[in-house]
Amino acid sequence: MMMDILMYLFETYIHSDAELQVDQDELEEELVRAGFHQQDIYKALQWLEDLAALQQSDAQSAISTSAATSTRIYTAKEMERLDIECRGFLLFLEQIKVLTTETREMVIDRVVGLETNEFELDDLKWIILMVLFNVPGNENAYTLMEELLYTKEQGILH
Repeated sequence: MMMDILMYLFETYIHSDAELQVDQDELEEELVRAGFHQQDIYKALQWLEDLAALQQSDAQSAISTSAATSTRIYTAKEMERLDIECRGFLLFLEQIKVLTTETREMVIDRVVGLETNEFELDDLKWIILMVLFNVPGNENAYTLMEELLYTKEQGILH
């Protein structure tokens, strides 16, 4: 349900270029009217705050010092959430320069930060779009990711 709220917010406010300066109480009321539960709304809004906080995080400086040839080893918790298809997709996006080591780590952090029992590749794609949209300087990567998604939906990319 948390993923549904995030997708709703992304499509309604971010992707549509709607007014982003919305009062949080107003936003919560709108989400309740849309049929979402208060607890899920709180978790989703906290998730978005945590995403914003990642941009200011000192952890990013540690990530950026890793070698370009290094290999990402996933923890058991990460592998529990990200199946082999998801991990392969992350690697593919790094190889074609849609994700950097920094944005990959932000994506993984936000995936692990989700409170959900079900997570699949389509959910990962939404998280990637949200991360790329929220990190300044990734406009080209965001556009490329969008193009990849739309091309795949049309059956061209396998």
